[in-house]
Amino acid sequence: MKKLIIENLKTIFYALIIAILIRSLLIQPFYIPSSSMEPSLLVGDRLFVTKLTYGYSKHSFPFSLGPIKNRILFSNPKRGDVIVFKTPSDNRTDYIKRLIGLPGDKLQFIDGNLYLNNVEILKSKINFNSTIYCGKLKADTFVFKEKLLNGKEYLTSYFKEGSYQNSDEFIVPKDHFFFLGDNRDCSKDSRFLSSVGFVHKNNLVGKAQFIFFSTNLKEGSFFNFWNWKKILRIERFFKKIT
Repeated sequence: MKKLIIENLKTIFYALIIAILIRSLLIQPFYIPSSSMEPSLLVGDRLFVTKLTYGYSKHSFPFSLGPIKNRILFSNPKRGDVIVFKTPSDNRTDYIKRLIGLPGDKLQFIDGNLYLNNVEILKSKINFNSTIYCGKLKADTFVFKEKLLNGKEYLTSYFKEGSYQNSDEFIVPKDHFFFLGDNRDCSKDSRFLSSVGFVHKNNLVGKAQFIFFSTNLKEGSFFNFWNWKKILRIERFFKKIT
């Protein structure tokens, strides 16, 4: 009996080690709890983030307890990448946003338009009547397709009324990045220097790759299997994140 217990404990221990290594070095699942990345990511999306993409730091490990002081095997992220990072304010909370500014870049909002290094980021309106969530509130928005200087395209939403218009000029420091949420008027991101601000490369966790599962819990509990047709967003299963 004693030998059986020891063998079972060994099995559990090895399984935990393997799980920690996979989570730390290869891939980690994340859940989307807020609407800051709508329409690209919805509340209830579950996605996989790859760790190797940008190399490793202490934040690659559970509870940010990694033995690495600085980032190793670092690869520069690209503008437009959707990235999970630890917020600089506490180095603990996971945020997911879109990378817009690289080190040395200048960014500014002027009359509701985003300028990167004094060049306006082109956006074309593709939906004149859309509803986007901002927390529990619904907001009428315009949806645009934006195109960055490197050709990366993605969707963004802007409130029809009370949209973010003007900002100071942001100059991204060395080894830092500037992030924005796709839901531009309902996102706490690098525009808010006291809570997020510029994100150091050591705070990057990984690149969001694809959605593997998605539920719309506004339609009811997942355990109400008779309502799964409304709850499960099957069309989002295994959808690549762009």
